[in-house]
Amino acid sequence: MKRRDFLAASAAAMVGPSFLGCGQTDTREGLTIGMEQLVPRSLDHLVIGVSNLASGVDWITEVFGVRPVYGGRHPRWGTANYLLSLGPETYVELLGPDPDSESETEQLLFGIETLVKPRLVTWAAKGSGLKELVAKANAQDVPLGQVRSGKRAQPNGEEIAWDFTDPMAFPSQGLVPFLIDWGSTKHPGMSSPAVGQLISLRAEHPDPASVRCMLSVLNLDLQVDQGSDPKLVARIQTLGGDEVEIF
Repeated sequence: MKRRDFLAASAAAMVGPSFLGCGQTDTREGLTIGMEQLVPRSLDHLVIGVSNLASGVDWITEVFGVRPVYGGRHPRWGTANYLLSLGPETYVELLGPDPDSESETEQLLFGIETLVKPRLVTWAAKGSGLKELVAKANAQDVPLGQVRSGKRAQPNGEEIAWDFTDPMAFPSQGLVPFLIDWGSTKHPGMSSPAVGQLISLRAEHPDPASVRCMLSVLNLDLQVDQGSDPKLVARIQTLGGDEVEIF
């Protein structure tokens, strides 16, 4: 089986319930995730950032052997996206500056305008009752920002809508995800081209305990290891059988 490594970023962790605020010191060791749980149960999608959408589409098509479908525009954020499915309720989002945007936003989501290479910038986790979750998180030093509502038109003219926590909050540089609730909207994973299977998702951080603490507050089971820089690492098996690692 061939293996190809490509650049991108993001991260994760798993610990038991936390009773300390994450601004306080917790000396407990993080729990080890079993080999059977290499993908967070609440994973909704991975976000790969690019500074140019056209070249990003060419790159991801070469990496995975599948051309992504155009998702749509995010006028409020000055971005647009392309999508690939990892299953009926999971997908890969290729996010870049909207070339047709009239927005004068100086700083785009996750700093994608500054990227010199594609990067796995963050991930999204499924959630419900987001306002309650945000209140709980804020009380334990996990800054998720306010709950927002988003919508965009699909190429077929249909509109999809969702609620989500503020992606500009970007805790732990994207290792702690933003939360998303699709409500009654058909999940994008059901209508995007299949790219393969997500084998694992993990994170690295110079202070992994701090990231584990925030993830535990949100009951998220993402592995976080010691590393020199914050980084998310995803391994995907393509439809052709290759294993691709992005970070």
